[in-house]
Amino acid sequence: MATPAATKRLTKEYAAISKSPPPYIVAHPSDSNILEWHYILTGPPETPYEGGQYWGTLMFPPDYPFAPPAIRMHTPSGRFQPSTRLCLSISDFHPKSFNPAWEVSTILTGLLSFMTSEEMTTGSVRASEPERKLFARRTRWWNSTGGGSKPVPSATGAPTQPSSNSRGIGGIKAGDGGAKFRLEWPEVDEENLKWMNEKRIDLATGLPKPAQSSQPHCSPDVVNLRRRPGASATVVQDAQIARDAGQGWLSRNKWKIVFGSMLLYIFAARVLGEGAIASSA
Repeated sequence: MATPAATKRLTKEYAAISKSPPPYIVAHPSDSNILEWHYILTGPPETPYEGGQYWGTLMFPPDYPFAPPAIRMHTPSGRFQPSTRLCLSISDFHPKSFNPAWEVSTILTGLLSFMTSEEMTTGSVRASEPERKLFARRTRWWNSTGGGSKPVPSATGAPTQPSSNSRGIGGIKAGDGGAKFRLEWPEVDEENLKWMNEKRIDLATGLPKPAQSSQPHCSPDVVNLRRRPGASATVVQDAQIARDAGQGWLSRNKWKIVFGSMLLYIFAARVLGEGAIASSA
């Protein structure tokens, strides 16, 4: 339970960060526990995290500001291990180096600065720039689905209720259906769902669905031309009939004419030959 001094200090800081949030940072305490803060860092331009939505938590000790918070980032980023306590000079790994004058905005600005560097520490990971960009593209999906574990919306358009995460604030993993994020960021979650619908995001992968084939389909009239119910001739037969109808009588009977001419020639030659024999006799 927070001390009166911690409650007063965090209440004051919440008012200050709400009125004048640092660039790319929003944060608020949980309704049920003022020592549990939730933040979202937006990936700054010209970084591998550009446009990403990185959600995490600060768990303050009861005697804050005389001791630092535990810092976690739950959204996979390619920079930090999800839901793992980070070893920073502003975190609970180094209580003796923490300055009581530092505020929530100071802590989160320092976290964002460390995130965009390449310095390694406990809880950080290495990844390529393309990998981090891919993580950034999938952050909204991950936050609002718990890594693809959120059921597909019902026929009415309302998402079904996922099971809650029983492992607490320190163990938010893929599989909770986005329940904790939705509880703390309902407006952002609603915006994410609209964005996923507009971008045709596959709820199983977090990536856009393949474009549908643009190959045109035949109209019903064309289909009817191909297949006429009750017709006595097939399409091939109809085509042959049409070709025959387009040919003249001479063309269709040319072989008969040739054969008849040959017979007539033989007959005429025979008659002329017999006449010549009779004359000579």
